[in-house]
Amino acid sequence: MNYLAHLHLAHIAHSSLLGNIMADYVRGNPTGRYSPEIVAGIFMHRTVDRVTDTHPLVKEAKGLFRDEYRRVAPITLDLVWDHFLSLHWSTLEPTLPLVDFVRYCRKTIEPQLCHTPEKFQELNEYLWPQHWLIRYADKNYIGKSLNGMARRRPKLGALSGSFDDFLLQYNQLENIFFQFYPQMMANALQHFFVQDVTINTK
Repeated sequence: MNYLAHLHLAHIAHSSLLGNIMADYVRGNPTGRYSPEIVAGIFMHRTVDRVTDTHPLVKEAKGLFRDEYRRVAPITLDLVWDHFLSLHWSTLEPTLPLVDFVRYCRKTIEPQLCHTPEKFQELNEYLWPQHWLIRYADKNYIGKSLNGMARRRPKLGALSGSFDDFLLQYNQLENIFFQFYPQMMANALQHFFVQDVTINTK
């Protein structure tokens, strides 16, 4: 899952938006370093990632990528899920426009940035002003994002090529998304992802 999906699932579960989006920038056990609500959000993010990584439908999606791109497929799929979520937002959330949701997330998160990791603060300098979460609906913006990651991290150079497989398998990936993501929404609604936050210290 990428930024938009983590925020959306956090919203459904009434979990901390900041904790859920910041989790990848926090190492080890965050207990005692942040408020209990933010800590719970960090643990929810980690649980969501664990469930995603082991989900049969996600494994099926990884199998759609050619051998040379399969190693980076999990990273590509994170953006793919955000693409379909952004593109089909009004279908999944008919009463909450995406622009309003993004505005709400920004207003909630930005006032708390001074107590967050520096790298996460740097992310926020681009995430909101450049409208990433809304622009993810554009296929070409997904390609631009993958190319940017590949350029910044040469070991992940295959991300650029994985965009071709995203386009080639677009319809199948979209079908998988509509099977997979509603399950994640249902889990969030039932607070499944917050049940084991006290023991998940990844």
